[in-house]
Amino acid sequence: MNHNAPLTPRPSLRPVLYDVRLRVLSTAQLRAHGVSSAETNARCRPGGPWQQLLPGVHLLHSGPPTSEERLHAVLLYAGNASPRRAALTVPAQPAPGEPHGPGEQRISYGDAMITGLAALTLHRLPSAPPLLSLNRIDVLVPRTRRLRSTGFARLVRAPELPVPEQVTGLPVAPVPRALADAVAELSDAEAVRRLLTEAVRGGHCDPAAVVRELAEAQLLNRPHVVDAVESLLAEGRAIAEDRLYRMVREHRLPDPLWNVDLRLPGGPHLGGVDAYWPDQAVAVELDTRAPRQDEDALWSEYARKREHLERLGITVVHLTPKKLRDALEQQATVVRTALMASADREPAAYVVVLPR
Repeated sequence: MNHNAPLTPRPSLRPVLYDVRLRVLSTAQLRAHGVSSAETNARCRPGGPWQQLLPGVHLLHSGPPTSEERLHAVLLYAGNASPRRAALTVPAQPAPGEPHGPGEQRISYGDAMITGLAALTLHRLPSAPPLLSLNRIDVLVPRTRRLRSTGFARLVRAPELPVPEQVTGLPVAPVPRALADAVAELSDAEAVRRLLTEAVRGGHCDPAAVVRELAEAQLLNRPHVVDAVESLLAEGRAIAEDRLYRMVREHRLPDPLWNVDLRLPGGPHLGGVDAYWPDQAVAVELDTRAPRQDEDALWSEYARKREHLERLGITVVHLTPKKLRDALEQQATVVRTALMASADREPAAYVVVLPR
């Protein structure tokens, strides 16, 4: 039999071939199913029924790989540091009318996860490109992984990996990390700004998490990234303010004075707050700070203002965009409790309230 002749799948492989997801297998997985390296090489010769997509990773048909098969291929290539990690659980005999068999098929990709533009596409950011249009797929791995980028697999190394999210059954980097890895390869300022804005506007993450990842990736020294971050922070603040208005309205809190500056009569400026209830001396301030090189200085200024207001008897409630996004009712309870507790406190100092 020559290598061009069709080969009947072994019984242990037949259940695998029914599942498009599992038509991409590593050399170790094939060996575990009784397919020798020599037989794999024969099947992958020009004109053969299989093909090698990446070193040690094979496609069990001769046509072009789908976007899903390319994703599985880069994960197998990057994640399988040992044959043990290449384990694949497949039922030996499929039940009648059940091509995948009664058992569950599982693939381990080790620590590898999809990141960059491919991850943003899987997270469904509107301006992320189609998977098949990507010449390379980024895959995040530990810094110690001894592999090189090759073919359509580009390895991105990190000393610490985030906890991956499962998207369509694949390990995918969280949006903030995927954004940082994508932005590192982009020079188009508008594309960067659009991706960052979509991530926040779509509720995938808050601005602080994005900026933290960009700072750790040392990308905040690039002018087009800095410009995009400024737009991102403005977008994030606007979204947080809308959620704050909604919290007051939907949870029937008393109407505050919005966006005001506080001053002592004839004295110094105390600072601006996002909402203020003068009768209860309760202020709400949105904490939209983002991690930067001067974070310590910003935090010191932030803490000094809070301490000064509280010495005057004003209760300051700090809310973050993330808390407003994930736990609006809980934050409304915090504000309501502060308003109710004002009756048990000493009267606050008189302050002048001015529009900001």
